[in-house]
Amino acid sequence: MGIEDIIIKSCTQTAVYWGNPQEDGEGGKTFDAPVEIYCRWEDKTQVLGLLGEDDKGERNISRALVYLTQDVDVNGYLYLGTLDDIYDAYPTLESSDTNIDPRSINGCCVIKRFEKTPVMGSTTKFLRKAFLTPWLS
Repeated sequence: MGIEDIIIKSCTQTAVYWGNPQEDGEGGKTFDAPVEIYCRWEDKTQVLGLLGEDDKGERNISRALVYLTQDVDVNGYLYLGTLDDIYDAYPTLESSDTNIDPRSINGCCVIKRFEKTPVMGSTTKFLRKAFLTPWLS
């Protein structure tokens, strides 16, 4: 059993993912409809980058490390839970509403970095990790 198989078996948690972030022309972003994906979510604080600063010189700190079974987009969003959890917490949303703004969901995190590393000896299997920061940070 390889590392990817171990990661896939350990990804037993559900997260809601908003991908394909696009500028909306008014200073905001739009996203694809949210989908549920499998993950292993670790609440963990760590400094990203060699110097711990982003390209603007600001500290770049991740608050969660998430192992994934699929690729995700930087500046996309993840929420630990299901779509039903979101609908239960926000009764004004309807399950037919696919245009949910992740920035309106408490506990949603922005993907600051995504890493995809090939497993040793394979060109088709990967270890995928996303580093998250609460979107209000």
